[in-house]
Amino acid sequence: MMKKKTVAAALLSLTLGMSVFTSGISAQVSDEAKGSETYRVLIQAPSNSVNALETKYEKRWDFGKEGFTADVNAKELQTLQATKNVEVQKVNEMSIATVTGEVSKAEVTAVPSSQTPWGIKSIYNNQSLTATSGGNGIKVAVLDTGVYTNHIDLAGSAEQCKDFTQSSPLVNGSCTDRQGHGTHVAGTVLAHGGSDGQGVYGVAPDAKLWAYKVLGDNGSGYSDDIAAAIRHVADQATSTGSKVVINMSLGSSGKDSLISSAVDYAYNKGVLVVAAAGNSGSGSNTIGYPGALVNAVAVAALENVQQNGTYRVANFSSRGNPSTAGDYVIQERDIEVSAPGAAVESTWYNGGYNTISGTSMATPHVAGLAAKIWAANPSWSKSTLRTELQNRAKVYDIKGGIGASTGDDYASGFGYPRVK
Repeated sequence: MMKKKTVAAALLSLTLGMSVFTSGISAQVSDEAKGSETYRVLIQAPSNSVNALETKYEKRWDFGKEGFTADVNAKELQTLQATKNVEVQKVNEMSIATVTGEVSKAEVTAVPSSQTPWGIKSIYNNQSLTATSGGNGIKVAVLDTGVYTNHIDLAGSAEQCKDFTQSSPLVNGSCTDRQGHGTHVAGTVLAHGGSDGQGVYGVAPDAKLWAYKVLGDNGSGYSDDIAAAIRHVADQATSTGSKVVINMSLGSSGKDSLISSAVDYAYNKGVLVVAAAGNSGSGSNTIGYPGALVNAVAVAALENVQQNGTYRVANFSSRGNPSTAGDYVIQERDIEVSAPGAAVESTWYNGGYNTISGTSMATPHVAGLAAKIWAANPSWSKSTLRTELQNRAKVYDIKGGIGASTGDDYASGFGYPRVK
């Protein structure tokens, strides 16, 4: 049995930082820049020169009219900047940060403190719950740091395991999680209690997992890898005839064009996209992307605390736009729903269990619920499913926390969707 140990690192939750380059690279690279330093760039060029450029700079991902991405050194970057009719800009890089001042240090244990953590009991609206069910026939694509698919509570659930972060852009059969975040998220979605019957349960244990590693072992990743993974999910959903829910417990403060168009692409192909609202705090308009996109369901985090007769939105949970709240119509930068996201226990990358906080943890509760509802209503479209989530959220209005109030508000959105 693994010994109980305390992890000195801060919690792996959502708030993601991002260096945004929206109008190309204005500063020239120094002639003294090391030749070994590389830059991930998006290259746009006239159609008659694209093929040659893709070959010369070893194309990583092709985004059609949006351009293609490549890794280049300083000299190559200078050449591209000087090339007529060619636009080049750095690809946004994301990195996982911590929730500050809201949670204690992570603690990994060999056995879970509860097989049905508080969030699972809550979303099922059953404090006596001992096991979960549902999700059969639905795929949930977890785009994250990878997943430890051999965890006893996840064993047999992974249908796909792919890595989008390697030098070879897409590696099949590899999705190793050396950080824990992705494994934790996957467990909340579909952990099945393990063959020994001693593990934790997720919301929809009968769903199948598509584990897509889009963030590196240090918790950072490029937006082109994430966008490529989103598009790949959509194409796989079409080619296999699958109903798929994407879970993205990641984000940034800035809007990324590659990810935005990829979300639209997936949504238009029938995939439901669920994304974290972010951990930037209780100020208005702190919501991050891609959660802030109209075609993504943005999820805020609830605490296991009662206020004004309901659960309370966590202070760390990002808020939406107050000026567009109250109408039950989703616009850009709106929170859509809320779910348990504080002190959530789930599976961990070393085979144990961990309790961490963030909108990263709230998001898989909703993705799992979506899978469970869709499995019970397989004829539904993703739009009908989304409407059902919204309608269920209205039943459990959230009135606790900064910005939360009766009805559609900028803190909790429509409310808290539950199994019953």
